Order: sequence, then C-alpha cells, then structure tokens
Amino acid sequence: MRIARIFPRRTAATPTDKLVFVNQPPMFIMPEIDEIHISVAFTCDMKRAEELAFEWGAVGVPVKIGGPAFDDPGGDFVPGKYLKNGYVITSRGCPNRCWFCSVPRREGRLRELPITDGWNILDDNLLACSETHIRAVFGMLKRQPKSPIFTGGLEAKRLKPWHVDLLRESKAKRIYFAYDTPDDYDPLVEAGKILRAGGITASSNAARAYVLIGYPNDTFTYAENRLNQTIQAGFVPYAMLYKNKNWDVNPDWVPFQREWCRPIIVGKKMKEWKK
Repeated sequence: MRIARIFPRRTAATPTDKLVFVNQPPMFIMPEIDEIHISVAFTCDMKRAEELAFEWGAVGVPVKIGGPAFDDPGGDFVPGKYLKNGYVITSRGCPNRCWFCSVPRREGRLRELPITDGWNILDDNLLACSETHIRAVFGMLKRQPKSPIFTGGLEAKRLKPWHVDLLRESKAKRIYFAYDTPDDYDPLVEAGKILRAGGITASSNAARAYVLIGYPNDTFTYAENRLNQTIQAGFVPYAMLYKNKNWDVNPDWVPFQREWCRPIIVGKKMKEWKK
C-alpha cells in the first residue's frame, strides 16, 4: 500500500522519502497514494493535525490521524515509516509510573519488538527488557555504519556492569540517563560509578543525563543544584524544560534552560565547577 505520511512540523527524525510531506499537500504533482496518515508527536500540534486532515481530504483517499500525541500505542516498528532511517525502536512501554510521563498510559506494559536495523535507539526503557533481547539489540548495533546513540535514555537504577561492557564494545557515541525527580539522584550516582569502572566517563562526552527543570514548584536554585549534582555524578547535564499537556512552558525558564543545553556553555560550566 502506498501511504503518504504527513507531519505538522519537521524535526531531525522526520523521514525524507517521496511520500513524506510537512503540512499542506504539494501545489503541483501529487504521487499516487492509497491512504494518508497524519502523524502527530506533540500535543500542541493536535489542532493543526485536524486542519490537515480536512486539507488532505481533498485528495480523495482515506485519511487517518494518529501518533503519540493521540496516545496511540505503537505496533511493531517499521524503519523509515514514521521516523528517519537510522532511528529504531526495539521495545515499547515501561514498568515505571512516573507522574510526568505518558508512556505507561500510551504504550502499556513493556513489550519486546522484532529487532530491526538502526543506530539511534529510542526505546522507552531498553534496560527493562530481558537480557536476551538486550544482547540481541547490541548484536544488531555491531553491523551498523554509525556508532550508536541512546537518545531514548537508559534507566540508571537498572544499569549493570555487563550493560557497560556492551556499551563500551559498541563504541556508543552518546548514552543518556535521566535525573527527573529527587529519587533519581542516588541511582544516577551509582550508574556513574558503574560506567567509570567500565571505562565510560563524562570526559568522553558519552555519558550524559537529561535533567528535568521548570516543573511546578521548581526554582532556579533547585534546578541549578540538580544540574551541578549531575556533573558531580559523572555526567554531562542536558536541561529538559517541563511542558504541560498543552505544551506550554514558563517563559522565565527559557534562558536558563538554553544555558544548560548548549555543549560549549555546559562544557565551560563543567570546567568551572571542577576547579
């Protein structure tokens, strides 16, 4: 089936084949298609997606709207369909129930998927998978043309030395963990110790951690303390600004977040902190 995939906005992960479109239908030549899928990642684009469904309806083929923003659980991952080639998802779901995360509601229980090729791992919680699955994923990574990136993030409290052996052997370029809530800190510290023991350190820029900031009742002082704690634990911090269901952010936090997500600025802060 020839499926046109429509996206309200372009991101680094948007596919690029001839049946992918951003926003309106093309003005001139329309390729032959059998169905239209409007894929929505962000809740702030839901209204625009409904407008696009009306605009693309004029093409005369069935139109479907879905994606993470509509809490659609994903099925087996198809490379290049809704994400650019190179991005890959080998499992869906998460056993945790974090208050700010929609994954458990959307994806449900952890599911291991058939493993397809890719080097940018977007799994919700890869380390919650079985050892057999995890080792198979790293087996897949050995045949990829690029060093792996674990953009989806790894859960610190699940990290084991054998995971680090696999990460080191795969020559992982970037490995992301998370410091979202206070109870994440101690596991992050332990994960830093395990990574260093296995030869992976923040000095290589491989070990990184998303740090959630700007959520209700957060303060600049508290946030900066968490970011510095992340450096102390052995990770390059990457500030992630909290967004509510409507994708709204507190504008007062934007300059602060910008300072803590640019590599050059963060690198300078890390050097100053270590003096």
